[in-house]
Amino acid sequence: MEENAHVLKSNCQINGVRPIMMDLPYPPLEVKGRNQAYANLLSIDYCGSVSELSAVTQYINNEGRLCGKNCSCAKALLGMGMAEMMHLQKLGELIVLLGGRLDYVARYRNGQKRVWTPKYVALPDTMERVLAADIEAEQAAIKQYNMHIGMIGDECVKAVLERIIKDEEYHIMILQVLLEEMRS
Repeated sequence: MEENAHVLKSNCQINGVRPIMMDLPYPPLEVKGRNQAYANLLSIDYCGSVSELSAVTQYINNEGRLCGKNCSCAKALLGMGMAEMMHLQKLGELIVLLGGRLDYVARYRNGQKRVWTPKYVALPDTMERVLAADIEAEQAAIKQYNMHIGMIGDECVKAVLERIIKDEEYHIMILQVLLEEMRS
């Protein structure tokens, strides 16, 4: 490195960032029995186009792109990404308990299988579009979770999905506040 070279460093310190989620316990991770159909539904929530893996990746990428521009917003996105990572972990445990496989393949009822791809991640070019894309992704996740709750007969699994929805709704509220603050 050249002696007179400038050192570039981030001014956004992420120490102490915690997952942003509702202050409510999660139900126990248990299932009534093995059920491949339920495991397949959860595989879509785990790593489909609308999934926790996509959410984690989108939040972390957007946090990295915003940290030099708006540190408080970047920290909020990181905290939401951490919560999504916890959702991913819980879904993974449920899939295994149900007898499914964790291999980043979403398994659909029509027999179609799709490997997760970064093409599922929105990478908008402005902070306003980042927040809007994150709100849309949370809304799509809630819609998908509600659809899957209606298809699953295991009350234990449904309780976990319902608890995850509470975090997603909380994220939407925070993202809307951030969007309004940015616009004013």
